[in-house]
Amino acid sequence: MTPLPTLRQLQFFAALARRKSFSKAAEDCLVSQSTLSSAIKELEALLGRQLVDRSTRVFALTPAGEEMASRVGPILAQVEDLARAAAARRPLDGPFHLGVIPTIAPFLLPRAAPKLKKAYPRLELFLREDLTANLVERLSTGLLDAAVLAFPYDTPGADVIDIGEDPFWFAAPPDDPLIGRKNVRFRDLEKARLLLLEDGHCLREHALAACRLRDPDAAAAFGATSLLTLAQMVQAGLGATLLPDMAVRSGLARTAGVAVAPFEDPPPARRIGLAWRKGSGRREEAEAIADVLRASLREIQAGRVQAGKAA
Repeated sequence: MTPLPTLRQLQFFAALARRKSFSKAAEDCLVSQSTLSSAIKELEALLGRQLVDRSTRVFALTPAGEEMASRVGPILAQVEDLARAAAARRPLDGPFHLGVIPTIAPFLLPRAAPKLKKAYPRLELFLREDLTANLVERLSTGLLDAAVLAFPYDTPGADVIDIGEDPFWFAAPPDDPLIGRKNVRFRDLEKARLLLLEDGHCLREHALAACRLRDPDAAAAFGATSLLTLAQMVQAGLGATLLPDMAVRSGLARTAGVAVAPFEDPPPARRIGLAWRKGSGRREEAEAIADVLRASLREIQAGRVQAGKAA
């Protein structure tokens, strides 16, 4: 029978491949650097292959190490799912790692987190805010249990439960001629100087798709890194933008001194959903979290917005 690596060795190697540093990987694994280094050497001896290139000062994996790094994540995720499915525990009792994209986290989490804490007092919630692609990657490798995302977005190997719709508002300086209209039409945007989030934020693609625009149609070269920065650039008179309803009703436009106007019906919108790995045994927990998120979104949407003025 072929000797097999231990799960501990695989966990150490996965942390090393992810962090690209022995010291940082040791911190993540809560062991000393010497313990992690010894485990990696034992793993190399067991496999009869060198996994880490030690001939350079810059961290690098050997070709064999790169191959193993591409395979170890899903293996560890399946083992974790197996252990979780076999354990007899109540839903949301213990640690739960939840990812949230930056265009949702600051608006939805302040309402949802206290509700989750009250409803599930034994829940240990670990939150990670990151771009969609990074969250989907961490979800697939088992570093996250679920992620709050905006759709449409391809999430292979994941199940998704819908939380609700988040429409867009047209946002511009108070003196913009489109602000005074009853509603903004899609064709009005063809002449607008639109400011958008930088590439990598799914909100950029959602805004363009929802308003039937192409990237060249959004002529402004500026790409903001956050919705707050985007709103501040609009307030400075550099252009107009689209802001999600949850951000507007949470006071982002008002804080930045930006005015908003509704779109013609049906308004452009994105869908908010919660994704988790198929076969992970997390469905019941995901549904419980989705219920809380859905209630929190309804609370936000019940807030009033005064169009035509700085919202």
